[in-house]
Amino acid sequence: MTNLPGADLHLSEGCMAGIASMTNLPGADLHLPEGCMAGIACMTNPPGADLHLPEGCMAGIAMHEMSLCESILQVLEQQAEAQQYSKVKTVWLEIGALASVETEALRFSFDVVMQGSLADHAQLEIIEVPGQAWCMPCSRNVVVQQLYDLCPHCGSHQLQVNSGDQMRIKELEVE
Repeated sequence: MTNLPGADLHLSEGCMAGIASMTNLPGADLHLPEGCMAGIACMTNPPGADLHLPEGCMAGIAMHEMSLCESILQVLEQQAEAQQYSKVKTVWLEIGALASVETEALRFSFDVVMQGSLADHAQLEIIEVPGQAWCMPCSRNVVVQQLYDLCPHCGSHQLQVNSGDQMRIKELEVE
């Protein structure tokens, strides 16, 4: 969905819209009313575009990243019990270029989800892993920036991703 300049989007009270991807262009206003629970999976709001979120609005911007952070917290809690630690100071995450994770949304979600937990105020360090795929015609590994890229050597679509499509906890600093 793209909110074009001059085409202001007003979602009604009680709206529970599910928007997969949203771009709010400069000169366009997005008004989410109180009680709105719109689920916006990926949101771009560049300078010059106004986004109005009233108090009580539960718009789920970056829902995917929020659920990833909730899963991270579950792993941290399980490991804290198994390894007998009570506080997480730093979390290092490896995130592949093809993992469909928006790192800024993940950072925001991490801070929100970790509040009041054993990882409250923990640092999040992100290690970016490049995407790699096996090119069948070339018979070699190639670097790819996104899913469905062409082989940079022969232009083939016959690529099989073999790295860079995962996210994992690489290391923890704990007390």
